[in-house]
Amino acid sequence: MNKELIINSGPSGVEIAFLEDKKLVELHNEKSDAIFAVGDLYLGKVKKLIPGLNAAFVDVGFEKDAFLHYTDLSPYVRSILKFTQLAMNDKEPNGFDFARFQSEPEIVKTGKITEVLNGKPHVLVQILKEPIAAKGPRLSCELSLPGRYVVLTPFNEIVAVSKKVHSSEERKRLHKIVEAIRPKNFGVIVRTAAEGKSTAELHQDLLSLTDTWKTIKTNLKGAVAPVRIMSEENKTNSILRDLLNADFNKVIVNDKNLFSVTQSYIERIAPDKKDIVSFYQNGLPIFDHYGVTKQVKSSFGKTVNLPSGAYLIIEHTEAMHVIDVNSGYKSVSNNQEDNALQTNLEAAEEIARQLRLRDIGGIIVIDFIDMKLPDNKRKLHEALEGFMRSDRAKHSVLPISKFGLAQITRQRMRPEVNINTSETCPVCNGTGKISSTLLLEDEMEKRLHYLATHGHKTLVLTVHPIVYSYLTKGLFRSIIKKWKRKYRINLKAQKNTNYQLIEFRFFNEHEEEIKF
Repeated sequence: MNKELIINSGPSGVEIAFLEDKKLVELHNEKSDAIFAVGDLYLGKVKKLIPGLNAAFVDVGFEKDAFLHYTDLSPYVRSILKFTQLAMNDKEPNGFDFARFQSEPEIVKTGKITEVLNGKPHVLVQILKEPIAAKGPRLSCELSLPGRYVVLTPFNEIVAVSKKVHSSEERKRLHKIVEAIRPKNFGVIVRTAAEGKSTAELHQDLLSLTDTWKTIKTNLKGAVAPVRIMSEENKTNSILRDLLNADFNKVIVNDKNLFSVTQSYIERIAPDKKDIVSFYQNGLPIFDHYGVTKQVKSSFGKTVNLPSGAYLIIEHTEAMHVIDVNSGYKSVSNNQEDNALQTNLEAAEEIARQLRLRDIGGIIVIDFIDMKLPDNKRKLHEALEGFMRSDRAKHSVLPISKFGLAQITRQRMRPEVNINTSETCPVCNGTGKISSTLLLEDEMEKRLHYLATHGHKTLVLTVHPIVYSYLTKGLFRSIIKKWKRKYRINLKAQKNTNYQLIEFRFFNEHEEEIKF
């Protein structure tokens, strides 16, 4: 599978299109003034404790206070609070060992947020979910610093290997390497991308992350809450960090500065891939050149058409998303059950793509075409799970119910991508109504009368082909012939397929348009 990243940099920010085999599967938008991205670290100010919700509202600088639930506190939150306070005040003598606060074995088991944060005005938090609709950001005290191959987790000493590394021998090898090179008082999660990597590569990634942690400690000194302590990498680098593999063969950027940054980043994390970055300088917009714009227009909106003629209806409510699968005009066989299965399988593939493309989160209910055979329902469920496997967001797919419904839960971390693909009709201006053709005829004649009485003797009337047919029907009794006789002018009609239905223009004998 060929993977490409098309990056369009503009005045308002950066748009990133991720393509698999030329098909758009993810669309990201990073605004130049964006803040509160997932992964950012903030020094927050605890504003209010809500015992009934077992949660706290924390000021991180957003217009609405962020939400921190008890379940998102780290088991080592007391150590984090103590570390944060000392780092902020910088009261300890030189050489103070911050590390001893990272391994303090105080695991919080009280079950009540009031007993943990009461009297603690400042807390180091990480953005878990970006602000969505009327809600502020969601926070976590489970701090993590993601790298190319590993994730560094301060304040614990746990080593874990991604479940997507299936080989037990490889899991043992990675666990053994990381245990040997892991910095003291830090936990490490080994990512899927680490599979087959050498000790040197893993060690280099760990060193980079420990340097980031040192920067965080430095930024905390003298900090006044609320303030951002560390930003997640820019969206481009973040995507490359998570997705870059042997299948990735092209990164195209239309901005010189971003091109240099991206090339430097790839050279650092995957030197053998540095040549895949190219600078785009064609006159045509980059998204138009690579077919991204067309795919966006056809993929967003309420209705999504499939090659077989089947189509999806995607509806959004406050609580969930509902997708209805409707059969098409093509049939693979005379058997209704087979047709239903094939249409459902085609729809399942597109639905998995739509969830990634629109970044739809929460509960998704899919109404597939009814199938009677349990085997077909099982095949559809397995296929849907397979199509969802490449989705980076955490998700769960339930078996097809007896009503033909599939239920999916998908992690929601940022607002859904919602692009309005409809355009205002230039003829009716969005009203759905146009002037009567009789009134159109009157309007043309009024303008013709004005021109004829102001010295114009030769005119060309250009109209839409349908209107042209209406004006010229009848060899001797056409409306054009009638106007020629009535106003005693040389009048000719011509059609233009680019005109809107009720659009018309007059030109003089020099082919110059006459303005009114």
